[in-house]
Amino acid sequence: MAESVHSQSQAAGPAALPKKPSMMAVIGGIAFTLAIALIGLALANLPGLRYLGQLAWAILIAAVYRQIRGYPEALRPGIQFTAKRLLRLAIILYGLKLNIGIVWQQGLGLMLRDVISVVFAIALTLLIAKRLKADMSLSLLLGIGTGVCGAAAIAAVSPIVQAKEKDTALGAGMIAFVGTIAAILYTLIQPLLPLSDAQFGIWSGVSLHEIAHVALAGASAGEEALTLALLAKLGRVFLLLPLSVVLVLWMKRTHPNESKARPEFPWFLIGFMAASMLGSWEYTGQPMIPLPLKDALSQIASFLLAMAMVGLGLNVHVKDLRRAWRPLLAMAIATILLVLLTYMLV
Repeated sequence: MAESVHSQSQAAGPAALPKKPSMMAVIGGIAFTLAIALIGLALANLPGLRYLGQLAWAILIAAVYRQIRGYPEALRPGIQFTAKRLLRLAIILYGLKLNIGIVWQQGLGLMLRDVISVVFAIALTLLIAKRLKADMSLSLLLGIGTGVCGAAAIAAVSPIVQAKEKDTALGAGMIAFVGTIAAILYTLIQPLLPLSDAQFGIWSGVSLHEIAHVALAGASAGEEALTLALLAKLGRVFLLLPLSVVLVLWMKRTHPNESKARPEFPWFLIGFMAASMLGSWEYTGQPMIPLPLKDALSQIASFLLAMAMVGLGLNVHVKDLRRAWRPLLAMAIATILLVLLTYMLV
């Protein structure tokens, strides 16, 4: 079978190679996310609609667009560039607002919560999936996505565990769907909870799926909550590295000579921490980066995040979720229990 596939790929020749996306597709996709982000910003400034905020409006508009018009395939390269590259740039810029003293005070405690969150989410999702007789391969992807960093984690581990492409895509859609609902609910209940802004940020960071979901929820409680939320979430992202090593070793043991993929290092984590150190650095009692410049960069980061929300919202497709309701149910139950557990740990 492997030889047959290899022969077919050779016969296909250069035509089988993926085409490089055109510049117009990239620019058009970026412009598409920019337009929806601007609409979200306008709605967020209207009386009675500003409660959800720009990020929530951006992702809601994109999700509704997907259900009505479908995914704009011609613009996919630019949309993916926004959802991945610009999202990471926004996170790095947010590091400028994080005082490094908070890292030393909260870092160890946050990492401990992150470890508990990751282990709990993966183990519980698999346990529930087994009871429901759900597909275990898809359930494993969903457990990792729930515990670590959503669709990014699913994409990172899929080649390691040799997941099917349809399971990878379906898992990413499920994570986007459930995580989006959870993040919006967080923004709605935030004023009602007996938590400080810092506690709410930490809770968001250790419980929600995607980095974009964490940014959406954390932003509803202010900048301090957002920076702590991102710090907590990036701890979970960092745990993708040891988790990937464990999966590689497990696959080598159960499927010798079949799993050779290497996990990608989350370099934006280093950028976030470097930016936080730069933003905290003072010389002769004065900050190295003037406060007006920090504020301007913070506003740019917020808008870039809103653009990234569009890419996330476009991945939400309700029709696809009907095909695998058992893994979806297992992940949803695990998410609810994870939210409750981490709430008690804050």
